[in-house]
Amino acid sequence: MEHRNVAIYPGTFDPLTNGHVSIVRRGCEIFGTVVVAVAHDAYKDTLFTLEERMEMIQGVFTGMPNVLIESFNGLLVDYVDRRGARVILRGLRAVADFEYEFQLALMNRKLKRHIQTVFLMTDYQWLYISSTIIKAAGGLGGNIRGLVPEMVYRRLCERYNQPYTPRDEMESEESEDLRELSQMQTKKASSFQP
Repeated sequence: MEHRNVAIYPGTFDPLTNGHVSIVRRGCEIFGTVVVAVAHDAYKDTLFTLEERMEMIQGVFTGMPNVLIESFNGLLVDYVDRRGARVILRGLRAVADFEYEFQLALMNRKLKRHIQTVFLMTDYQWLYISSTIIKAAGGLGGNIRGLVPEMVYRRLCERYNQPYTPRDEMESEESEDLRELSQMQTKKASSFQP
């Protein structure tokens, strides 16, 4: 595998969100291989174990041979170097993200000058979500379906002792919501006069 065509996408992924999935899929359009590097992360209390997180991520990306799932411990740049890669892929949601990510990128560059960081803007529909927000809302009984992959949603329901309804049983409810949203948007558009 040509190391210049491999990007490492690191994170705790506790849990994986649709924003993460979007970055991986878009990364695959630029790089031949995207390695989702799951951090052990001794600095955070995680909801899911490393093994659970890796299992969910593997399940989500089944059928995508150019997405590899690995775990790492220690300095990210050391892992990237050992992996023979030269690119760290990161997603950006907002200005606050940029400040933090900019500092990390500069520090990584100081430690290993041959490793570059490439940023992708998060798709607009996922700008407001993060793993932390998902856990906070889900833990208090909020409806987080559609913000995480369905497999992850099921596992979150199990973890929070909440009922899980398979997606096909939800279709009529969601269709009604979509019809209502569509009608509201049509009404707004027709009332707009340039």
